[in-house]
Amino acid sequence: MGNTLSCCVSPGGSPKISRQQERLEDYQTNTDLSEDTTGPYLQHISDREVPDDLAFESNPSDHARASTIFLSKSQTDVRDKRKSNHINHVSPGLLSKKYSSCSTIFIDDSTVSQPNLKSTIKCVTLAIYYHIKNRDSDRSLDIFDEKIHPLSREQVPDNYSRIDPDHKLIYRFVRTLFSAAQLTAECAIVTLVYLERLLTYAEIDICPCNWKRIVLGAILLASKVWDDQAVWNVDYCQILKDITVEDMNEMERHFLELLQFNINVPASVYAKYYFDLRSLADDNNLSFPLEPLSKDRAQKLEAISRLCEDKYKDLSKAAMRRSFSADNLVGIRRSNAVLS
Repeated sequence: MGNTLSCCVSPGGSPKISRQQERLEDYQTNTDLSEDTTGPYLQHISDREVPDDLAFESNPSDHARASTIFLSKSQTDVRDKRKSNHINHVSPGLLSKKYSSCSTIFIDDSTVSQPNLKSTIKCVTLAIYYHIKNRDSDRSLDIFDEKIHPLSREQVPDNYSRIDPDHKLIYRFVRTLFSAAQLTAECAIVTLVYLERLLTYAEIDICPCNWKRIVLGAILLASKVWDDQAVWNVDYCQILKDITVEDMNEMERHFLELLQFNINVPASVYAKYYFDLRSLADDNNLSFPLEPLSKDRAQKLEAISRLCEDKYKDLSKAAMRRSFSADNLVGIRRSNAVLS
């Protein structure tokens, strides 16, 4: 999946990993063996599974079943908005959303494999906005502080850490980077995955004083991991005129160390973030562009569906052949054991 980063492991082990390893060792030590000593002991698969309380904290950027942080942070505002509209009897106004009928089917051009770029960036920046607005505290690190490491020569105001940026400001910042670097919509989703992974691993908050550098670091890393032709650090210095290559390199190195060099994004996690972003768009009336389903588009969708169905059948047949071969091998071994 794009370029692969080759990095050295951090010499200082993470305290979070150390705590998890100690808990796992305690669990493995306390596992009781079977009292049946009549034959060789074979541990049941349920005994070998790690309990839920020992799972690695169910980080949403690592585990598909864990709910995304940005969607939970946005629900407070969504509920308050709906409650306010109900109490004040606010009318939704004219319905601008298009709905399918018997004669016309409306679909958008965004799919999990090919998301719409503009809509995806709007949703990702809205997720960042809710992260900042509904943050728990103002925990940060110096490497991301814009006062210590400014992105421009303009003087940072004294109250920069107390004024939350609005959605439009975040969107313009991210949109400028994506347009200049010609990044894809998939890269925007991976950027959000890395951002939430950083907040969880490093135990920090994205706030007014650090949001630009955290977002820039996540975009920088996502573009190198996802895109086949990654944008170099020096290219970002052409976009942000006043930042140096040394600063970009140092921020990237710290970002990777804080992620514990975990840059893997499973397909299930990627899909979860995509659909949660769509849910966020629905909750905030950010509609994806809808177009009537044409004959050509319907034929293309049908061809893709048929291709996926054929691929699924081939995978099923291959799995059945492997299972059949394994059963035959077990039967042969049992026969040899009886004969001997």
